[in-house]
Amino acid sequence: MVVDEHFVFKFPNDMALDGGAPLLCAGITVYSPLRCYGLDKPGMHQGVVGLGGLGHMAVKFAKAMGLKVTVISTSPSKKEGAMNHLGADAFLSTMGTMNGIIDTVSAVHAFLPLIGLLKTHRKLVMVSVPDKPVELLAMPLLMGRKIVGGSIIGGIKETQEMIDIVVKHNITADIEVILMNYVNIAMERLAKADVDTDSSSTLGIR
Repeated sequence: MVVDEHFVFKFPNDMALDGGAPLLCAGITVYSPLRCYGLDKPGMHQGVVGLGGLGHMAVKFAKAMGLKVTVISTSPSKKEGAMNHLGADAFLSTMGTMNGIIDTVSAVHAFLPLIGLLKTHRKLVMVSVPDKPVELLAMPLLMGRKIVGGSIIGGIKETQEMIDIVVKHNITADIEVILMNYVNIAMERLAKADVDTDSSSTLGIR
């Protein structure tokens, strides 16, 4: 196979492909907005909404960047995985304390409480696509000069930068590899958000 050098990544030989492959999707999806929106400064307080395939990678990158990380989730059962396995500093938070929030949840959910967690002049960045129109009230944004933004993926240069960082900090995606004959059950589990955050967040087929 011949590939243009401008579209090739230098991938580490010693990284397992099953744990490394999701970095080229979920990994860059959350890494890019952290960098693009200036949410990568050590000591900043970063919120992550949701703790699935995108969310757990956002926590890992934010911690590697030296941020204080709070996981925001409606599932109390995910607290132990967030704190003990992924190294989050807190689970849920208080109003007006965060420098930024990465929202990884595609299900319809309220944005007003999330905006309230932000300090003034700070940003809420969406990286998932809700299946219904999003409702945003203008006043909370105006009063705090807060910004709601979006990000879907990163470019070639940024993806290579991300790969270099995962090598430096030994970051891989938490996965659960399944057999093909288990795929229907796996899809049912995904629909129910039945993923063990202590050991896995992304399902892959072998």
